[in-house]
Formats: sequence, C-alpha cells, structure tokens
Amino acid sequence: MQKIKIGLLLLYLKLYDEVVPELRNNFMPFVEKIKENLEKKGTEVTVSKICRVEDEFNYAVKDFESRKVDVIVTIHLSYSPSLECIKALKSTRIPIVVFDTTLKNNFSKKLVPNDIMANHGIHGVQDMCNVLLRNGKNYLITAGYYEDRQTKDDLYKNIFAAKLYRKFTTSRVGSLGGPFYGMGDFYVEKNELQKDFGIFTLETAFKDISKLMPDASSELIYQENETDRNNYRITFNDEEIHKNSNRIGLAVRKWINENSLDAFTMNFSVLTADSGFPTIPFLEASKSMARGIGYAGEGDVLTAALTGSLMSIFDKATFTEMFCPDWKENLILLSHMGEVNLNLLSKKPVLIKKELPFIQVGTPSFAVGQLKGGDAVLINLSPSKEGYSLILSNVEMIEMENQLEESISGWLKPELPVSDFLSTYSEYGGSHHSALVYGADIEILEKFANLAKFELVTI
Repeated sequence: MQKIKIGLLLLYLKLYDEVVPELRNNFMPFVEKIKENLEKKGTEVTVSKICRVEDEFNYAVKDFESRKVDVIVTIHLSYSPSLECIKALKSTRIPIVVFDTTLKNNFSKKLVPNDIMANHGIHGVQDMCNVLLRNGKNYLITAGYYEDRQTKDDLYKNIFAAKLYRKFTTSRVGSLGGPFYGMGDFYVEKNELQKDFGIFTLETAFKDISKLMPDASSELIYQENETDRNNYRITFNDEEIHKNSNRIGLAVRKWINENSLDAFTMNFSVLTADSGFPTIPFLEASKSMARGIGYAGEGDVLTAALTGSLMSIFDKATFTEMFCPDWKENLILLSHMGEVNLNLLSKKPVLIKKELPFIQVGTPSFAVGQLKGGDAVLINLSPSKEGYSLILSNVEMIEMENQLEESISGWLKPELPVSDFLSTYSEYGGSHHSALVYGADIEILEKFANLAKFELVTI
C-alpha cells in the first residue's frame, strides 16, 4: 500500500481576526490532534495556514498540488464564506474529503459564552458543500466528533477512497497491441478515458519494446533467472526458453520504469513473429502485479487502471476473469492464460513452459498455481449506457485439490447461488474482465464509486 499524502485545509473567517484576534489560538491543539490521529494511520499530513480569503485558499491549494498531495481534507474552524474557497477547490484535481467536526463533543451541557464562536463551523460546511455541488465538484464527507472511534473510522475510509480515486484519475497506462478486436465490453477510446477520468494511455508498438531487450549474454538475464530459481519451482530444463521470457520481461520492465507507468495491458492476438519478441511476456505481467503494477489482458486499459489503483491502497489485488461455473457445487473457476499476482498463490509459484496455439512467437515460460483461500471482493468496472458501473461482490475463495497444475486457477464462491449471481452480474452489464482483492473493505469501494459518480451495484 502506498503512503497517502493528506493536505489539511483550515477554513476561517477574516472578520474574526479583526474582532477577536485571540480566537484562532484556541484551534491549534485541536488541529494538531487531528493531524496526529491521521499520522497514526501511516499518512503524511501537510497543514495549511489558516485560510480566510480567496488568495490564501489559492496559495494553500497550489502548495498542496506542488507537494503531490493525494487528498484534501477540509476543516472549518468557524464559518467561512464559500465564495472565498470555491475557485481553488473547484479547479484542483485533488479529491476533497469534508471533515465536519468541532472542538467540543457535548455542546448542550456547561456552555460558556465563547463556545458558540469556537464550535459553529457546521454552517460553513453547509455553505461550501452546496456551492461545490453547484459547481460540479464531487466530494466525500465525514461528520462527527473528531475523537469518536466511529467518526475516525469513517474519515479514514473516506481518505482511502479518495486516494483510490486520485490514483485512478491520474493513472498512466501502457498499451501494447491496442484492444483485442471484437471485444466490446471493456472497450473505451483512449481520448474518452482521458476526458472522463484523466487516464493517460501510452500506446507503444511491440517493435519498440523489443529494442529495449538486454543482450542475450547480459548479466541482468542471468540474475533474473537466478531470482526465479529462488522464488519458483521450475519444472523444465530449457534454459533458452527461460532466458527468452526474462529477456523480453526485462524490456517490458524498463518500458514501465522509463515511462512511470502505473499499469499496462497487452493484446497477444496481434503479437507477430516480426515484432522482435522472442516470446510473450506473461511472466513479467505476473511479476509486475506482484510489485504493485496494475495489469489487464487483451488491451483493456480501463481494468488495468482500476487494478493499479486498487493496488495503491490494497496489497492483495490481481486481474482475473470468471471462466467456468460449477452449478452443482456453487463455485466459479477464475483463471487467465498466464497472468496473475504471484503473491496471491496458495503455494510457491510453479514456473512452466507451455506451447500456446494462440500466439505467433516462441514458447513462453510463465508461473502458475491456485489462488489462495480467504475472503475477497470481486470488483468490475464496466462502461454503461449512462456512464460506468462499479459492480462489487463479497466472495469467498476456496482452496481445492489442484487438478489444473499447468494453469492459473481459483475457485470463487459467491454469497448468492451461482445461477442468481451470474444472472444479476450480467443484468447490470458486468464485463468479462475484473479485479479480485483479498481483505478489501467494501465500504471504501462504495465510497470510491460515490466520489467517481459510478452506478454502484452490490451483489
């Protein structure tokens, strides 16, 4: 999980500095405690100066942007007129979490005259939220006393959801070979993805990747092969096949690093013998996911961006597809040709060589195994008539006797009977490409959908 950078934006009223200048000092221990609570969650917090007028808000937000803040958390220390902050907030791409809280918990008991002055930020929140919505700026909100456990939990979930949204809307996705011809469910034009979300697609020709391969005698290939021998159980003795997979894999890795890619996708159907590729880099796709790089097959930029974004807040995520239903045992086989997050296999990954009739290049080596058991969430993001739908399903992954020793497999048990689950999934247009996340908090994902204005479907 990547460290989340938070910008704490303090809102205030200039009039109070003119009339009761000492009042602002009452808030600093309160702000410091909120900062401390957030940092206990492993976040990095930058606190703005107290902002009152437009120029101060503009400066604070630009400072957050220069620091590459993931989330802006607003705190109204008092009423603050919304038209002072709206220009800065509506123009930034950083997602906003509104924290509606006050110094005092029990306000109706033992009031003193200054309590109203120090605890009336809620109508500033109401003013700002109204104007944000009218300006088309989405946000998440947590309301409650800042020391209550439930309030803190909700705030953390909003921050994680906002980080997920930030990562998704700034994703850089590499595309090798473009989309798979004829697959329409996940297909979105790259310009549309840029317009809708800010996702940048780098289209690169296979021939340009092959130019990045190290020499066949390179020490890098030897070291990579040695690492594989330590990490995997290798079932073949053909050193040339192993070397070819890592040679092209290192080229893909170099391409990812040189272009600061968050994710990539690959369309094997157009990988031809004249590409310069000795084989297909399935092994590197799996290694990339294990390193936290998003991935999706068949040129699916949308799901690759989603998977990479999920990896920024959840450690245990992988690209996957539903393949075959077991109607009797109420299970669904998850699989893919040769790509999986290797960290999620139930046993030490097995490195095999396997002839693939679907590809026009040399025989690849890649890692296989069965996905481990445990609670997980199946996540699908699909284009729809009105926009996009996010389909979420709490599932249980079941470990079985592995009868698919030369394949990637996993056994998914939905909460509903398989027939009902699959019917509902397709009624809402779920695509055949998904992400699977172990231990995910579905409430964070629901908040992500809310912030992104996806149609939310929970099965």
